[in-house]
Amino acid sequence: MGWSARLDLHYSRDNLATQVKFEHEGPLRILRSLYPEGPSICHNILIHPPSGLVGGDSLDINIDARGGAHALITTPGATRFYKSESEWATQTINATLHDSARLEWLPLETLAYNGCKAKNQCIFDLKDNSQLIAWDITALGMPSANLPFEMGLIEQHFELKGHWLDRGRINAEDLGLLRSPLGLNGKKCVSTLVFASARALTQSESSRLLALAREALAPSSVQVQAGVTSPNEHIVVLRMLTDLVEPSMHLMRRVWLSWRSTVWGLPAVMPRIWAL
Repeated sequence: MGWSARLDLHYSRDNLATQVKFEHEGPLRILRSLYPEGPSICHNILIHPPSGLVGGDSLDINIDARGGAHALITTPGATRFYKSESEWATQTINATLHDSARLEWLPLETLAYNGCKAKNQCIFDLKDNSQLIAWDITALGMPSANLPFEMGLIEQHFELKGHWLDRGRINAEDLGLLRSPLGLNGKKCVSTLVFASARALTQSESSRLLALAREALAPSSVQVQAGVTSPNEHIVVLRMLTDLVEPSMHLMRRVWLSWRSTVWGLPAVMPRIWAL
């Protein structure tokens, strides 16, 4: 039998301060709330002591934010899907935002180890003028450690309810997908960053978000393949392929900081845990 864990996070705003209440089952929780930007933005770090998932394990993270609350959530390290013999290992994030709430969902990378059988799902439901910046950074195997992704399967599900759905199935034996220029083109890290809004973005807002992303990506190496688009008036999507995690993480952070500082008028403050 695998390990199951659940974490429910409830964010609200009281006297200009964002507060969180949480409930958990199993080995999944948050550390104390941090306020490096002042009381209006609550930074939380998700902790999963086993540090990885194998077949039969499941993590369920439920986020509810109301009343103009603003939460930034990250992790201290990578999410690791280890080799599984038969059963799926599953991580599911469900977030619902109300009442002009904002969420920054910024976990560190997901590592798909050789032989894993993984499902990674993120579902965001935005209501009442709420907004979201979120990313997913997934690395296939550990090429720097000579541990390539030669067998295994990972299914990705990244959804903005009612407006956008990105689903992918990466099979290590599907060499056409992994190597083709129409697929992953031999790259080992697949990344997605979104800015999403419950209300329709104006043409000016979408154009500004696109321009900021392209400006941040402009100095990048030719080894990075990236593009940004607005598939509809509720979302702007950046997609990126790289050989390693580090270039993706660096560029994703650059675009994220540009978006939050220009569009939300916030300082370029990174979570303290990233500096450790």
